[in-house]
Amino acid sequence: MKLKSLLIANAVLVGSFAVQAHAEDEAQLIKQGEYLSRLGDCMACHTVSGKGDYAGGLAIESNLGTIYSTNITPDKEHGIGNYSEQQFSDAVRKGVLPNGSRLYPAMPYPDYAKISDADMHALYVYFMKGVKPSSEQPPETDLSFPFSQRWGMRFWNWAFTSDKPFQPIGGASEEVNRGAYIVESLGHCGSCHTPRGLGMNEKALDSGDDQFLAGGSLNNWDVPSLRGLPRWSEQEIVDYLQTGRNDKAAVGGEMKSVIEHSSSHMTDADLKAIASYLKFLGGNPALQAYDVKKQQATEAKLTAAKGLSEGERLYIDNCGACHFVTGKGAPGIFPELDQATIVNAKDPSGLIHTILAGAQQPSTEKAPSTLAMPGFAKRLDDDQVAKLATFIRQGWSNNAPAVTKDQVAEVRKTLK
Repeated sequence: MKLKSLLIANAVLVGSFAVQAHAEDEAQLIKQGEYLSRLGDCMACHTVSGKGDYAGGLAIESNLGTIYSTNITPDKEHGIGNYSEQQFSDAVRKGVLPNGSRLYPAMPYPDYAKISDADMHALYVYFMKGVKPSSEQPPETDLSFPFSQRWGMRFWNWAFTSDKPFQPIGGASEEVNRGAYIVESLGHCGSCHTPRGLGMNEKALDSGDDQFLAGGSLNNWDVPSLRGLPRWSEQEIVDYLQTGRNDKAAVGGEMKSVIEHSSSHMTDADLKAIASYLKFLGGNPALQAYDVKKQQATEAKLTAAKGLSEGERLYIDNCGACHFVTGKGAPGIFPELDQATIVNAKDPSGLIHTILAGAQQPSTEKAPSTLAMPGFAKRLDDDQVAKLATFIRQGWSNNAPAVTKDQVAEVRKTLK
């Protein structure tokens, strides 16, 4: 009898240890999945201010029309609570829902296809057990014909996606390959920074093609190349991704959301890996040879403040206090204008939008202060903005085409 009681007690004890171990494993998976969701920037597209996390409803403007993000909480009626792990994986990696319908590539599944099985499992556990269910029902995406025919995405996927898993770069360091995995899969950096083809497809999905991360266009903004980033050190890349600013630049446009919801939450090791990978890619020449004499001539003329053009006068009156006569701004506070990517972009829309609407840096753990540039839409008319932007694009060592008032008028129409 005593032996039987002892065996029962031992069995209960073993069972209790097993339950505890399972709970600890699950807790660790939830924590890992939460971090991976930050790497994947899921929050930015599937969360709307004032509503629950991942409840969907964000309006994503595309060339096809407005696409609304879905509820990806574990709610069983309006979310993904009934998804099996395989169905979850198919939606994330292939853009295929359990009912067979197809997602639009506003969901970056062509990049997510490279997510490892282990990371996919952790993501599934997190979204099913670590996210609070929400009964929020986002608006339905309703595009015009023929884009409303989701079955057509089957052929788009056949032509433009790949189910090939992530391929480490032969001969590269472990750190570079960690960065490559993040950038090419969860980070889906190519969805914005890789040029698109006629089918609105990313022209390349990995570093095996020189077009990968070679720059593109998003909502009429020129998106810069990330290949090599010759003007930035690895630490400056880390600083930018971690805080939205470094000694040369400050975040603007869609990238602000990426910093706020994703990269500012990454570990130092992962940020360094990303920086190492981008520098490893190379292949991106500097904007132009730095023209010291031209830079000094602009600085001297602004300092003397004599015989100024209207664009130069507008700069002194509206911009000089922060960006100075040197065009160098203040390191870590006000970005450089001399040789800045947004200033020298082929399409000046990003610069025009910033002048009109202003910009605001995100508040992050490493840089909690929120610095804002005011917008000048009410203060300056289209012709004045055009002359100001033209001066900035041609002053110091910059050498970009002039801006017209018609270009300014088009950007002004987009302001909310």
